[in-house]
Formats: sequence, structure tokens, C-alpha cells
Amino acid sequence: MSLHPDSSLTRLFTPRSIAVVGASATPGKIGAMPVSLLRQHGYDGRILPINPRADNIQGLPTAPDLAALDGPVDLVILAVPAAQAAQALACARPGQVGGAVVFTSGFSETGESGVAMQAALCDIARSRGIRLLGPNCLGFMNVRHNVYATFSPAPANGAVAPGGIGMVSQSGAFGAYAYCMARERGLGLSHWISTGNEADIDVADCIDWLARDADTRVIMAYMEGCRDGGKLRRALAAAREAGKPVVVTKIGRTQAGAQAAASHTAALAGDDAVYDALFRQYGALRARSIEEFFNLGYALDTWKQRPAGKRLGIFTISGGVGALMADEAQEAGLSLPEPDLAAQARLLERVPFAGPRNPVDVTGQVVSEPGLLLATADDMLADGRYDALAVFLAAAGSSEALWPTFETFAREMRARHPNVPLALCALFPPERRRELERLGALVFVDPSAAIRTIGAVSGLEAGDAVPEQVEDAATSDAGSNALSRSGLQRDAYNEVQAMEVLREAGLPVPDCTLATDADAAVAAAVRLAGPVVLKVVSPDILHKSDIGGVKLNLSGEDAVRAGYAAILDSLRLHRPDARIDGVLVAPMAPKGVECIVGVHRDPIFGPVVMFGLGGVFVEVLKDVSFRLAPFDHAQARAMIGEIQGYALLQGARGAPPCDIDALADALVALSRFAHVHRNDFASLEINPLLALPEGQGALALDAVLIPNTAVDAQ
Repeated sequence: MSLHPDSSLTRLFTPRSIAVVGASATPGKIGAMPVSLLRQHGYDGRILPINPRADNIQGLPTAPDLAALDGPVDLVILAVPAAQAAQALACARPGQVGGAVVFTSGFSETGESGVAMQAALCDIARSRGIRLLGPNCLGFMNVRHNVYATFSPAPANGAVAPGGIGMVSQSGAFGAYAYCMARERGLGLSHWISTGNEADIDVADCIDWLARDADTRVIMAYMEGCRDGGKLRRALAAAREAGKPVVVTKIGRTQAGAQAAASHTAALAGDDAVYDALFRQYGALRARSIEEFFNLGYALDTWKQRPAGKRLGIFTISGGVGALMADEAQEAGLSLPEPDLAAQARLLERVPFAGPRNPVDVTGQVVSEPGLLLATADDMLADGRYDALAVFLAAAGSSEALWPTFETFAREMRARHPNVPLALCALFPPERRRELERLGALVFVDPSAAIRTIGAVSGLEAGDAVPEQVEDAATSDAGSNALSRSGLQRDAYNEVQAMEVLREAGLPVPDCTLATDADAAVAAAVRLAGPVVLKVVSPDILHKSDIGGVKLNLSGEDAVRAGYAAILDSLRLHRPDARIDGVLVAPMAPKGVECIVGVHRDPIFGPVVMFGLGGVFVEVLKDVSFRLAPFDHAQARAMIGEIQGYALLQGARGAPPCDIDALADALVALSRFAHVHRNDFASLEINPLLALPEGQGALALDAVLIPNTAVDAQ
């Protein structure tokens, strides 16, 4: 993957010349604000006000329109009414303008007439090679280069410091608020971008560009939705490959469309579950609140060396708060290894009433014995058993007398233990907090927030490789070709056909036969030479056991004939309308753990694969995990390990551990099949996929495959 930024966006976001169409000298007008901000903050490129009714605006000579400019312009800011925007941009010569920011509202967000105006504006931009940001947006700021292409008053009241965080927001209001929050919290920004209606440039474009921008180390994004799932996946992959963490706040958690779903997978794979899977798959951190959004961005930007693992040391002067922090650590998935026994003994020799285990409680003794702070931390970290250290100092942080101790502690920690990130929890005055942050320490008032933040960012450095990339539709001949277009004439594949599709896709499927009468069922059972299972085969019946359509553990001719007859009798009673293709005869499966695997076709991101424990309660418990197809073995193992019932697969109450590698192989095969045939089917479900004991593999025992019969399927 190329890590060179898009040159068209680079020209837009780092302009050396800026024309403001609709420029004004009247304070408060949107055409006045960008000119004022550019001059106020020392932009050193050319500022070109465009206004046919003025000769001079804010001390700068004006031009009547873009056609009157004699040279190229990197950026045009359109601050005119929506009805005039297209005409204003049409004055530009092809190739003259690199990009345009459209402040004005009144486009696609207003209805059909606005949609038409937005389309006309895009047509003009494309014909002249112009990239569009907006319309209906607050614009952008390139903080390092003093570019303020915005009408937000936020930077007029004080600019954020230049830094390594690139921030992009679909919402202008949230973006302006986030800018002010970053300023208040002392976070330095490289870029701030508001995307608005996203007629051309969207959040994914910005994430991708920031991933390749040399000034950006961390990306913070606020999202309300996505129209191009493939582009967003590629952008997140670019950020992961570049080693730049992404923090996302995604609103709009909804189960829209799931209520009428025909399968477990579709019912469980709501919009929010898919976004969760996307972010987890590509290593993006999802923030569920504004506080968490900024805490994560703060940690990732301040800690140049992030925790390599989940082992946390807690060092406190309060046993009660230490217990609180330990509880938070457990919920955050952090482990709390005890210090070396010799280190514990040395602490007790020095402070007999200390708590030497993790959390390590030195009590208020640090107030009268300042050297205890660094000595205890050194002893804890000497043998490399901790990936991060959290220190609670209570109100001692506000003590002027103790400040030299805390400053020395932070400086010496960075020098002696540079690979162990430090978080301090105390009430420090603002200037002291900033000094500690300059020394590389995080500073929190709330110790619980500190632990949750450490838990979220821990282990990012050792994350999985970039997930398998989404293939172009042109490569769809890769993988299985089992799903033929002729099958689309059916409402659904019957089970035998579905199982054959899975077999050709590389999934483990048992030997099975479709019998259309009792004699054929007996012959199949004799050939299999062991106990068999009989299951009705019908494209109209999804849940066979509910209507007596399954008979288990049948041995001998008489049992098979009786089971066959019982199934038909039950169908005549419960589903006389159903089409019956026959009865499947298959060997009884060995003992194992029943799992459920399915594929749901998301309208934005394509096929989404689900994994969970099988059985009738899957929709009630909702103990499932998701990934976007395709993915690799590492991702499959990760999604298996995410379910709460994972202990059952590891072996519980004397049961042998399951063949988790075989389960992962089956998930990978299904994900690749689902991607190759992403437009051919609506849903696919295997329930159960039987996990056999370790080394014995897995078996797909039942499958439902529903083709996509939509006329617009491509």
C-alpha cells in the first residue's frame, strides 16, 4: 500500500494561495471570518478576496470573480448563498483551482431541490478538476501552517497549539466544540477538518490523507454514518499500516432493519454491531463518550511509547482508591501481577504497614519520606513485569512543598524506564499538569478514567497485522465458484445444496444423501454403516426441529423407516404447505460444542461474518462477535476469543478443549467465500458448526443459504 498522500488533498489542505468568494469586511458575516482569521493567525500565503462590489476588503485588493485572477489558486472558499455557489465556481478555468471549501447550507440536506443544486456544483467541480469539501461545512484548519479556512469563531477566541492530532468531524457543531475542548485540554492539533454533506471529500478520504501526513501522529474522528464502506476500510487500513492510531466516536446506534430479519445473523448484526466489528478489525478505538474520546486522544498523543501489553502496576497512597483502581483494571481487561517477593520484602522493611502486593499501597508515608516514591517504583519495574504504571497521589499533587518530588519522579521515570508509560492521578494545578505532560506522563483527576484509558490503549503496538484487504470486484473469480447464477431462481437453497456449496467453499461438511423415499433412506444408512440422523429438506423450513423434522441416532432398517415416516407425518400436521425435497441422511456427529456461524449482507460494508455458541438461545443471549469479510486466521481467532462463552471452547468442567484452529479455518474459508460472492446471496447460516475436540476438526451440520434475488444485484 502506498503511503504517499493524495496530492489533490495535499494541495487543498496545505494551500499557498486562498481565494475567498463572497469575502466581506463586515464583522460577523461568514465571508469576513476566514479573511480575518488568516490574517490574525499569520498565514503567509496569498489571500485573494473575491467580491464584485468592493475594491478593497480588510486591506486587501479584490477581484470580481475567479476568472479575473491571473494565476493558479490552491484553495477557493465559497461563502456565497447556495444558489450562487455553482455559478461562482464555474468562473474558474479548468486546472486553475485545486480545491474548494463550501460553507453554505441549503444543498442535499434540504430536500430534492438542494440535491439537484449539489449535483450541479459537483459536476462543475469535476469538469474543472476541483476537489470539494462540503457543502454545509465549517471548513478546515491546518494549524501548523496557519491555514484557517473556516467561519467558526472558535479559533478567534484562542488557537490550539500545533501538535500531532489530526481531527475530522462530519458535524460542524461537534467539530467546533472538539476544537475548543482540545484547546482547553492542551492537545496540539495538526489539522482540523469538518466534512459537512460530503459531496466529494468524506471522512474516509480525510482519515486516509491524515494517515499519510507527516505532521499527524494520531487521528480523531467523529462519524454519523458512511456511504462507502470499502473506502472507509481502506482508510483505516492505511492508518494501521502507518502506525497511526485512530479514535472514533460513532453516533447513531440503531437496530434499523433487524426486526424483520429472516436469520439469527441478520437480527444480531445491527448497524452498530457492524461498526463495532469494523473498528475492532482495523484496530481503531471506539469512544462511547466525549470524555473518553478526548482521554484516548490525549493518551495516544502524550505517550510516545504506548503500553506494549496488558500488565499494569498500581502504586497508591490510599488502599481504598487502590482497590477501586484494581476493580477498574479487571473490567478493562488488565492484569495486575504482584511485584517480585524480594521487592515486597524491601518495601515492608522500609514501611512495615505498607501493602506490598499489586496495588502497592505505601500510604501517606511518601509525604514525610519523598524518596520512597521513586525507590518503590524502581523496585516494581526492575524486572520488566509491568507494561504501564498508574500512580494515585490524592490531594498531595496540590502541595507546593512536594512539587519538586513529583517533578523529579516524572523526569527520572522517563529516563530510567522509558518503555513503561506513566499515569499520575492527582489534583495538580494546570501549569504543573502541563509540565508533567511535557515529561511524558499522563495526568488524570479521576483514577477510574486513568485505568479505563490505559486499558483501551494497551497492546496497540503489538496488534495484529493489517487485515486482509478488500479485493476489487474485478478479482471476484478468486475463491469458490460454487454459487451459480442459476440457483438464484430459488427462494432458498435446500440444505443438501447449501451443504454442497459449503463443501466446495472449503468448509468441513459430513457425508450426506438426499433420500426421496424410505427405501433410499435405508440404503443411505446402510452405506454409512452406523447411527444416522434424518432431517427434512425444504427451502420453506428454516427451523426443522421446531416441527418434528429431525430424528437423531437411528440404527437399523426399522428405526430408519419409522423415523422417515414420523417426519412426514409431522410435516403434514404442522406445515402441509411446505415444499418437500426429501429427507437428508447423514452420520450422527460425534460429541462437541455447538457453534453458530453466519453471514449477513450489510448494505454499506457488504458481507459481515458472525460467530457465537449455537443453540436456541443465541438471539436471547446475543453472545456473538462479528468481522467484515474477508479476514485472516488471526482475525478469526480473535473473534472466537471475544465471546463470553469462550471458556466452553477451551474446555470446561473436565471437557476437552475444542479444535479452535479448525473453527478459525472454517471462519476464514467462509469469509473469503462470502466476499467473492458478496452480491449473490442475502444471507448464509451454519447452525450448528460443531467444534470437535482439539486435533479433530469441526463439522458444519446444518446450513441455510438464501440467494439475493433483488433485480439490482450486481
